Amino acid sequence: MEYQAALGLALPLGLGAAALGCGIGIGMAVNGAMHAMGRQPEVLGKIQTAMIIGAAFIEALTIYALVIAFVLAGKIQ
Repeated sequence: MEYQAALGLALPLGLGAAALGCGIGIGMAVNGAMHAMGRQPEVLGKIQTAMIIGAAFIEALTIYALVIAFVLAGKIQ
């Protein structure tokens, strides 16, 4: 198998796995934050800020995977 064929198969699968993992991670983060806000509504602002920053870091991983996919897609010819 040539490496172009392997890249053509692996890129969408890898990108899909990265998106799935990040989606699960954000879901778990938001779930934990919602439960914490429900238990302690007086610290809602701190929890929400931490959740948004964490979600941004998780989304950054998906963006990195997308950038790498575009870079490697240039190698398929």
